[in-house]
Amino acid sequence: MKRVLVNRPNEDWICDRMTQEWCDYNHDISSYDVSWNNADVFWLLADWTWRSVAPIDVLKQKKVLTTVHHIVPGKFNTIERREWFVRDAITDAYHVFNERVLEQVKALTKKPVHLIEYWVNDNIFKRTHDRVELRKKYNIPVDGCAVYGSFQRDTEGFDLISPKLEKGPDLLADFLIKKHQQDTPVHVVLGGWRRQYIINRLDRACIPYTYVERMPLHVVNELYQTLDTYAVTARHEGGPQALLECGCVDVPVVSTPVGIAEQVLPSTAIAPDVFNAVPAVPDVSRMKIGQSRGHTPQVFQKYRDLLLSL
Repeated sequence: MKRVLVNRPNEDWICDRMTQEWCDYNHDISSYDVSWNNADVFWLLADWTWRSVAPIDVLKQKKVLTTVHHIVPGKFNTIERREWFVRDAITDAYHVFNERVLEQVKALTKKPVHLIEYWVNDNIFKRTHDRVELRKKYNIPVDGCAVYGSFQRDTEGFDLISPKLEKGPDLLADFLIKKHQQDTPVHVVLGGWRRQYIINRLDRACIPYTYVERMPLHVVNELYQTLDTYAVTARHEGGPQALLECGCVDVPVVSTPVGIAEQVLPSTAIAPDVFNAVPAVPDVSRMKIGQSRGHTPQVFQKYRDLLLSL
């Protein structure tokens, strides 16, 4: 049986969780040998960290699957393009999560490109408490306002002020301010980190918010349950994961046409200006890990088949 080594970015973010979940549910084919001796296939799940996985000479001797989450055209400059083709030389096949990225990657390589959907751990993300109870716990108004959520990173790392435009924090702020001015007063629940841009915009608009930075997953799950609506306003996305997590917690979403939005939402919930979208709960039933009862969840089977076929 081939052994698969998945690279872990060590960023305390989504790909670290995905790596851990993959290993937990696929331990029979997973390699944990950092010396690379026992790995037959390298899965570059966090593709941007590929140079830290192993020397290029080692990667050339292995089978390599590279996952591309998303490509931001405005940031795909000469340096990134050169780096792409260096990595392409040691990549045997690509994996993407949605059709937009599929077309982008096909234009950049002659290697096979496979679309396999995300998975979501519904043992973590699920309904656990009454909404009123949780709003009281986190000092979020129980009534009299519409509660919107956003859990992501939305400023650039070099200054914590400039908006990370592919994540759409400027569009999110515009949406929330417009909602606050025209509809029921708004209260915003923020998670994740690097939220300085959106916080500054909310402060200037006098919109109240609750911010919990770098929260553990059980807190993320509880805060989802306090929401009336989650807003995705990104310009480029692989997922986002929030669509999957909201689907597990039955939270309605409005989204720009990015990532997997069309895979999980009705067309009425998707619009370039999400003010015009009608919230709907994402349908992620086919993506759930579920109760494995000692066997590999079905949602991983396509990944296993692909990795073991390389």
